Amino acid sequence: MDLEVIRLSKVYPGNRGLLPTSFNVTRGELIAIVGHNGAGKSTLLKLLASWLVPDSGQVRVQGTDLRDRLGLVRKIGFVPETPNLHDAFSVNYNLTLFARLFGTPPSRIEDTLEEFKLMPYRRSAVRTLSKGLKQRVSIGRSLIADPPVLLLDEPTSALDFETTKDIYHLIHRIHSQGKTVLFTSHRPEEIKSLASRILVLHEGAVVFDGVPDAYFQSSFYQTLYV
Repeated sequence: MDLEVIRLSKVYPGNRGLLPTSFNVTRGELIAIVGHNGAGKSTLLKLLASWLVPDSGQVRVQGTDLRDRLGLVRKIGFVPETPNLHDAFSVNYNLTLFARLFGTPPSRIEDTLEEFKLMPYRRSAVRTLSKGLKQRVSIGRSLIADPPVLLLDEPTSALDFETTKDIYHLIHRIHSQGKTVLFTSHRPEEIKSLASRILVLHEGAVVFDGVPDAYFQSSFYQTLYV
């Protein structure tokens, strides 16, 4: 089991957020988390990534508990919807900072620049890059310590068609390397292209957990998109 979520919750004023939620993720799954705005999707990912402190519940990643923050961040890579990069500094600096933080060798930076086709931009300030390039830097940086689990919050938000296809290929390639991937999305075509399993959140609770075929024939899909 790669990921165990046990009655995890985080509720904000107005009863928005995530109600006690439980599910398990097997190693190598590629899971889409869908739902209306405010359903709790981003909150769930931020809790799993230890960006938020839960009100209750447990998360274990390959046996490492959520409360072991240092151990957990080495096992989960997180790419937020809005890249949290150091815009004034170079691509190389952003990768180097994380490599030093996790104690990974300098060769890992070179490998990441090559893998994510960032070599031509290594000296470029992040603020000069397109949204698509920033997303590649964000994903590359999140994987610098080679975590087994990758979380992506709306990975193709505000990207054009061609760049979106590039990100799809990138996610498929990462998944094919044995990573467990969870991503949030509101795009039916993205879910169809990527997901092997779908979790639907509604008002902070999981109301559907199943395969894409069952989801696209369900009332949950009809409610969200039709």
